[in-house]
Amino acid sequence: MSANDALHIAVLAGDGIGPEVMAPALDVLRKIEATSTLKFRFTEAPAGANNYLATGKSMPDSTVRLCDEADAILLGACGLPAVRYPDNTEIMPQVELRFHFDLYAGVRPARLIPGVPSPIVGADTRGIDLVVIRESTEGLFASMGKGVVTHDDARETLVITRKTSERLFEFSFRLAERRKARGRPGALTCVDKANVFKAFAFFREMFDDAAKRHPNVKADRLYIDACSAMLVKRPWDFDVMVMENMFGDILSDMTAGLIGGMGMAPSADIGDRHAVFQPCHGTAPDIMGQGKANPTGMILSAAMMLDWLADKHGLEAAAEQGERIERAVDKVYANGIKPMEFGGSNGTSDIAKAVLAAL
Repeated sequence: MSANDALHIAVLAGDGIGPEVMAPALDVLRKIEATSTLKFRFTEAPAGANNYLATGKSMPDSTVRLCDEADAILLGACGLPAVRYPDNTEIMPQVELRFHFDLYAGVRPARLIPGVPSPIVGADTRGIDLVVIRESTEGLFASMGKGVVTHDDARETLVITRKTSERLFEFSFRLAERRKARGRPGALTCVDKANVFKAFAFFREMFDDAAKRHPNVKADRLYIDACSAMLVKRPWDFDVMVMENMFGDILSDMTAGLIGGMGMAPSADIGDRHAVFQPCHGTAPDIMGQGKANPTGMILSAAMMLDWLADKHGLEAAAEQGERIERAVDKVYANGIKPMEFGGSNGTSDIAKAVLAAL
């Protein structure tokens, strides 16, 4: 693909505040298009709880086909607490897409932006810049919809396979190498519970094998409980961490809390061919339609998308524009923008306009 080709982006705005944060992200990408060599083609499609209410399906087949054909998928936030499947689980197209397209690498960066408050003492001077990689198709989530409940007990099954784990570790070591080339430590920590469970001992063995193939990356191993304690004391000691699905689900929310909350946190779910980019936050129906939603996580997810497209297609311009978006966000917060979740008065429109101006 040449830099002059239009990158086809599937846009699934979703529910609640999903469409409200998606609009600024698309405006940012249009600004990038107008001021660079990159070209985009956006195709919007339905997905989420509202589509389920209207049709009985979380996504129509046409949405899945669009996602299959697109160069990347931008997802807002999907699901509403009151809208559920007959088994009482929530409508979650974001999780369904992971299984459908085998998006095994859940990438959850946590970078403290200048001017954003952190609950960790010293973070304002030491900084936080780490990445949680959660395996996204197996682990305890492999049991989703398959658990067995009787009158006396309930059982879910954790699954770890060699095929997925080996790909996950190769992806993780490669990401650590890319970060090292950009000035980060280039260290990767396997987070598990290998001292208790055979499945995690199996997981760690494969990590150790992968480490031998990447001697330029410093490889560490930590148990999940010890890692949690260290993260809230010295998060600046971490670079990249890789872990099972449920552990990653929990730790990625915790690390988002270290950098100001879910509104600041971007994410990606990446496979061998497809990738979905979305903010870590939910649909927040309590504030939808009020202009209070923070679009930063969605905007930074668009920046992540550009970096992935750059790596996938060899588009150096896309990586440069992704970094440009990050610099614009940094500038806005350093200059004093303060979202409402931080006690400020800046809503969706203020933040979006400020980022566009900084670009």
